[in-house]
Amino acid sequence: MGSEAVDRAFADIRAALAVLNAEVDGCSAEEFSAADPLAGLAGGSLDILAGAKEAEAGLAGLKVRAAMKYADTAHALSPPGAPVQAQEVAVAAEIGCVLALGPRAASAFLSVSHALTTTLPVTLAALQAGTISWQHALALADEAATLDLAGAAALEAHFLDPNTPRPTTAATAGDIPAHRLRHKARTWRERHHAESIEKRHAKGAADRRVEYRPDQDGMAWLSAYLPAAQAMAGWNRLNALARAAQGPHEPRTLTQLRADAFAEAILSSGTGHTDSTHDDNSNGSSNGGGAVSSNYAGPGKGAGQGTPIRAQVLVTVPVLTLMGQTDEPAMLDGYGPIPPSMARDLVANGADSFHRVLVDPRDGAPLEIGRSSYRVTKAMRNWLRLRDGQCPFPGCSNSSLDNEADHLLAWHHGGTTGISNLGQPCPKHHKLRHTTGWAPTPATKNQPPGWTSPTGRHYKSEHQDWEPPHWPESALSASQRLKPAVRHKRRAQQPLPYPPLPAASGGHADLLHRGPSQAEVELEEFLYGSG
Repeated sequence: MGSEAVDRAFADIRAALAVLNAEVDGCSAEEFSAADPLAGLAGGSLDILAGAKEAEAGLAGLKVRAAMKYADTAHALSPPGAPVQAQEVAVAAEIGCVLALGPRAASAFLSVSHALTTTLPVTLAALQAGTISWQHALALADEAATLDLAGAAALEAHFLDPNTPRPTTAATAGDIPAHRLRHKARTWRERHHAESIEKRHAKGAADRRVEYRPDQDGMAWLSAYLPAAQAMAGWNRLNALARAAQGPHEPRTLTQLRADAFAEAILSSGTGHTDSTHDDNSNGSSNGGGAVSSNYAGPGKGAGQGTPIRAQVLVTVPVLTLMGQTDEPAMLDGYGPIPPSMARDLVANGADSFHRVLVDPRDGAPLEIGRSSYRVTKAMRNWLRLRDGQCPFPGCSNSSLDNEADHLLAWHHGGTTGISNLGQPCPKHHKLRHTTGWAPTPATKNQPPGWTSPTGRHYKSEHQDWEPPHWPESALSASQRLKPAVRHKRRAQQPLPYPPLPAASGGHADLLHRGPSQAEVELEEFLYGSG
């Protein structure tokens, strides 16, 4: 009978759990390692964790399928003419009681389960196979919720299809924490959504707000829903103010200092001084992508005296988007894709200077920034920001603006000062590297280092999701009108045909107002010369 088979299966699962618990307690008749029992127990415990992760994901997939099968049969058993909404509430109530979930949580679980079984079959298969967790599946389902069927299928294929090209050193979707997969999936969604990011941002900006939520022990949360550039600038400024206040006689932690700076800013006429921690060695692009380090004073002014809040913002913007030729999203460091209009505002009103950044037209990865050097120059530090995005330690989301350049192979061990021998771990993981057995693995100019743990396990790095820049039809048609000989000669001289940004500070503002015809002429001359 079916019920008997179910009972036997779960009895076997409970028996297996008892065996595994005995192994963790070291009560097994057979040791993990007779030569080194303690080390064997440590390694065996990690093996059990890895197996439990896979089994837990498989059970989550089973719950999804069982919930939807119950929902389908409950609807089939309902009397003719029964209100659909009442039936849905009844189904959610039953599942909520079985899983000990509240009404809202049960409805949300059913909604995600429906999406996985109808529009995200690859995600469900990965969940059942144990290659991703329930939280990974939830992240993909949330980001696919506003996509059409084709968009949802493309999202799944990008992250879960084993045939999708990706670097061999890049971690797979299931190997990175779910919150990092959510960030990567959101980035992909913003780039590939059928509706313009400008239109979606306008809707979101209309919902900007500040929220207050009481909490325990006389505390409360005060949060703001803001345009990304403003929020990122404010966060970076709080970090800069907090780090500047640290010292041998400062007892407060970085977290406490950040909170105190925030409270001072909103309860007084401002922080009382101008932030001088910004880096004037900012970046701009000549490519299909440029980075602009901007001391951004967004549309809103600071409190009280009208002093703008100025903070460092790193934004990578395709130059043709900067010129108004395409609507390709820009990338705000520490956040992800932003509308072109926001990027143009950051460049026109906030950037102090430009440095050229070349990217590969095939995949959008940066190729070089500034000059080579035998010391860790500011240009090299900016390169590391573009290469890694955040601290390269597995799962760390620490913004690259807080991180520290570090030699992977120490100088006194023969290491050189070059991009391929540099990492940018956050202070926490920089200290971890030098005080424990954790060690970074080799990197390249375009790929961050992975890490090896004291137990010898290797963890791959999370790579940036570069994409090739979009070229407008006007630019492509301009190149086709040129003489073949001239075109061949120019390509031989300049293998990366990207239009240059102005070298002088402030020149980028003029670029924003030039008409399409002038932009086309400049692009044509840069690509293949004026002959």
